[in-house]
Amino acid sequence: MFRVSLFQPSFLRILVLVAIAITTFRCSVIRDLTTDRPKTNKPTESPVPTTEAMRKEMALRNEVVDYAEQFIGISYLPAGKEPKTGFDCSGFTSFVMGKYNVKLSASAHDQAIQGALKPIESVKPGDLVFYRRSPGAQIFHVSLVVSNDGKSIKVVHSTTSRGVIMEDILASKYWKPYIDSARDVISKGR
Repeated sequence: MFRVSLFQPSFLRILVLVAIAITTFRCSVIRDLTTDRPKTNKPTESPVPTTEAMRKEMALRNEVVDYAEQFIGISYLPAGKEPKTGFDCSGFTSFVMGKYNVKLSASAHDQAIQGALKPIESVKPGDLVFYRRSPGAQIFHVSLVVSNDGKSIKVVHSTTSRGVIMEDILASKYWKPYIDSARDVISKGR
């Protein structure tokens, strides 16, 4: 018959290993319980917008577009900043955004560095689109996005030849090659 004695070397080794394992496990559990960790209910640095906040922002964007569309047909005026006399492109965007407490510079070149840069394909109503004639050339024009359905981007802007108009810049043989960048001045500009 086979008997195991508590004092046999192999049994003692197993007993020591089990004791070490239990001690190591208990120490790591105690350390985990006593170590300070960040609380999960603490807000993050850049909070994810709530559905309500997104709904309010979209309502504001649509209100900006509705307001901008009221000026379709106003004449172009170099350095024009108001509907009574006429608008240039940046005077138009600055005037429209000013009603909503979004302060924009008086020039398209300067507006092109305000707000947050975003990809052209993801523009929303109220975003600004900027144009340059060639890489490295200065920004020469700005327009305000009315809609973006993935196939067309409709904007409202003041052009030298036709004043304030609405058109699809992706379908325009003139504007499409000059599209340079887009900025969100509504989310970041208030």
